[in-house]
Amino acid sequence: MRLHRLEVAAFGPYRGREVVDFDALGSDGLFLLHGDTGAGKTTLLDAVAFALFGVVPGARGEVKRLRCDFADPAEPTEVSLELTVQGQRMRLVRSPEYRRPKLRGEGSTLQQARASLTWLGGAPAGEPPEGLVRIDEVGRTVQRLLGMNAEQFFQVVLLPQGEFARFLRADTDEREKLLERLFGTRRFAEVERWFRELRADRRRELDRHRQDLRELLARFAQVAGEEAPEEEHDAWVAGVGERAVLAVAEAEAGQEAAKAALEEARRLLAERQNLAERVRRVRNARGRLETLEAHRGERVRQREEVDAARKAATVASAAAQAEGSATGLQQARKAEQVRVRALAAVGFPETGLGVPELRLRAGELREQAGVLATLVEEAEQQRRDRRTLTRLAETGGEARSRMQVLGDKLNGIPDRIRELRARLDEATAAAARLDGLREREAELAAAVRDAEGLPAAERAVTTARERLAIADQRHADARQHRLDLREQRLNGMAAELAAELADGRACPVCGSAEHPAPARPSAGSVDRAQETAAEEAEARAERARKAAETARHEAETALAALRERLRGRTGEELGAELTALRAELTSLSALAERKPRLAAEAESAAAEVDALTDELRAAEQAAAAAEAEHGALAKKVAERAQRLDEARGEHADVGAHREHLLRLVRALEDLAEARVALAAAAGQHAQREAELAAALDRAGFASAEEMRAAARPEEAVTRLEKSLAEAATAEAAARAVLAEEELAGIGPDDRVDVASAEAAARLAQERAESAVATLRNLTRRAGELRSLAERLAEAGAALRPREEEFAELDALTDVVNGRGQNARKMSLRSYVLAARLEEVAVAATARLRVMSQGRYSFVHSDAAGARGTRGGLGLDVLDDYSGTVRPAKTLSGGESFLASLSLALGLADVVAAETGGALLDTLFVDEGFGTLDAETLDVVMDTLDELRAGGRVVGLVSHVEELRQRIPTRLRVRKARTGSTLEVRL
Repeated sequence: MRLHRLEVAAFGPYRGREVVDFDALGSDGLFLLHGDTGAGKTTLLDAVAFALFGVVPGARGEVKRLRCDFADPAEPTEVSLELTVQGQRMRLVRSPEYRRPKLRGEGSTLQQARASLTWLGGAPAGEPPEGLVRIDEVGRTVQRLLGMNAEQFFQVVLLPQGEFARFLRADTDEREKLLERLFGTRRFAEVERWFRELRADRRRELDRHRQDLRELLARFAQVAGEEAPEEEHDAWVAGVGERAVLAVAEAEAGQEAAKAALEEARRLLAERQNLAERVRRVRNARGRLETLEAHRGERVRQREEVDAARKAATVASAAAQAEGSATGLQQARKAEQVRVRALAAVGFPETGLGVPELRLRAGELREQAGVLATLVEEAEQQRRDRRTLTRLAETGGEARSRMQVLGDKLNGIPDRIRELRARLDEATAAAARLDGLREREAELAAAVRDAEGLPAAERAVTTARERLAIADQRHADARQHRLDLREQRLNGMAAELAAELADGRACPVCGSAEHPAPARPSAGSVDRAQETAAEEAEARAERARKAAETARHEAETALAALRERLRGRTGEELGAELTALRAELTSLSALAERKPRLAAEAESAAAEVDALTDELRAAEQAAAAAEAEHGALAKKVAERAQRLDEARGEHADVGAHREHLLRLVRALEDLAEARVALAAAAGQHAQREAELAAALDRAGFASAEEMRAAARPEEAVTRLEKSLAEAATAEAAARAVLAEEELAGIGPDDRVDVASAEAAARLAQERAESAVATLRNLTRRAGELRSLAERLAEAGAALRPREEEFAELDALTDVVNGRGQNARKMSLRSYVLAARLEEVAVAATARLRVMSQGRYSFVHSDAAGARGTRGGLGLDVLDDYSGTVRPAKTLSGGESFLASLSLALGLADVVAAETGGALLDTLFVDEGFGTLDAETLDVVMDTLDELRAGGRVVGLVSHVEELRQRIPTRLRVRKARTGSTLEVRL
């Protein structure tokens, strides 16, 4: 990241528009923001932060009051920043939310926050060429390009006043919070939480299994009737089972003995009961005969009663018919009186007319009703016409109302058509944006896949580097082995040449033909073949090294290409951006999907105008036709009403008059029929009375009353006959019993002792049932104990591996969360942060030793704190002068600034490497130089000069006058009465 140009307007202490050209300031790589205390130096850094992220660092960001109090009301508060990130040059323009005076009237109004991003030199792939104007889109794009969020940027680019002095002296908790913000260890906290939740789930599951085992054991103890011991459950369960089996065997023997005793008692009881039964039968037979003899007179009377009832039954039919004829005569008389009253009720009092006169009068009235029948149809038509008049009036009114409603609808449709067309335009615009967003979605999805493949690519690079290191080492070893062999061969070259000497042949070295003492090969000498084999091995190792180097280059190239495509974006950021884009796609798709429906609705609305116009015209015609028809029909109804009024007489209408005449006809005819029926009923009654007298004479009854006294219901006669038959049968049965051979010699006064035998049998029965119940209970108990013992064994066998597994998980969870066997009391998250802090300490020590001239270095401690508190984030200072490790709080003011600056620079390097962010070409250091002496300031300036290596620009913010002499390129910030101004000196 490199800054080019900053413009501020009505921002902080700057009431006008001021410009800072960072390209000119940073041409030498180092520049100074110089000015008095409170002149607004840090405000320029706030402006950079606000342009990038919309917030300012530290406590100033909590106030959210960025507009200059002295600014002109017409001057907008605005920050513009031009910068280059990952080769993309852009301009960021932001305005905060603030209140400004109203353009009209008094008072103020709220000016909303704004942001825009404009690409200078062409937009990158996947970005809209016109730039971005939404605050959230601008923020996401800046964070993606920088590869870090606002918190990380403030710590690694804008090294703030006093922040790292506080970090240096902070306790473990405060230091942990900052490191968490910078390194994003949330996933490790999620791992810790996952382990805790898994342990809680497994503990609940284990407790449930233990509770099941306890319940089974309690159930076993309940069935056994014993108290379960605290320990040695298996032995106790086995002993209880054995005792239950012995108890069942004893119960079986007791049951057999009780069964034999019961059979003997039952045999004796049966003998005595048989004898007692024979005595009882003799007694019963004697008793029945005596009882029958005592009631013999009663049976004679019952026989006479049955005979009289049978005679009365022959007369009962004639008596019933006589009574029926009398009842019919009485009913005919009542019916005749009812018809007389009915005739009087319709206005024709009965005057003693006979049947012929009644029928003659009915015929005359029927003729009159026939004359009125022709007018009834006209009366009905009159009613229909009047209903038609009412309907025509309603139709005319409805048509008029319909005309009003249709007119109102026609008036409201144009507004609806305009609204539908506006919504249709929105849907059309949404459909037009879909293609671009879908392409962007595909790119983001590909980027998410790249992010998912980044760890594998990094592992591939690591593996390739490791293989290259191994190949390098093997090549070096092969080369060294070849050199060693060559050296050994050279050392033994004399012996190799001597082996070729022959007497009389000149020596190739000295030329002598005599060889008095030729060299001899020593142990371990090397020949040409061995050296050649070593050379071939070296060549193979070199080829392997080159192949590994090629593989490493390919892996690094693939990783660089992957990172270049990702442009510093993490998988989480890409996933979030993809999720947001897909949500927008869903919204736009839903809006675009409504386009056909909205187009159809717009066309339907236009068609509805035509249809409503046609309906309005039809309603007008219907109203006119209904009114015309109503007038013609009303005249015809009036003419017909006069004729009908004359025909109805005193009645409501003609139909009512005709109906009255017909009722009179029916009443006269009914009375005539009733009088004919009365005469017939009287003749039939006289005939039935004569038939009854003849039947009484034949049966021997003097009168009907005597016959009725002798009559009995058929059920009573049957009952008496049955009683007589049963008495005869009982007498015969009793005499047959006394004649049986087995009852010979048995008298009714004999006595048999059955009670004692029954008592003995009951006692034997109770003992046998008790033995059976005891055996059944003991068998059931033994079965339950056996089943429970098996379930206990299964539950115990299933519980043991769960307990072992939970114990392992419990210990591992404690270790992950910094407890238990974790001697350093470091959680997984603290362990990761400790590793990062250790990297920071190493990076910071390199600068601190330079700036402190070799005296101080950082020491990272992962030891647990006092009283068992967690450790891992300790940071002390090693003083080489005394050789002791000192707490950072013991450093002086100047030493604290050196340590804080070193720590800040080290942390900036580690965070930049950790986040994979864009190259940080610009760095600001805010204040703290006033605590340094001249010599130390020289060392610090030398260190800052090193930061400029590779084109990095370092900006210092200070009011120290001496820095003005050391740094030729500076930006002078001066105080003014109504606001600060800028003075640029190059």
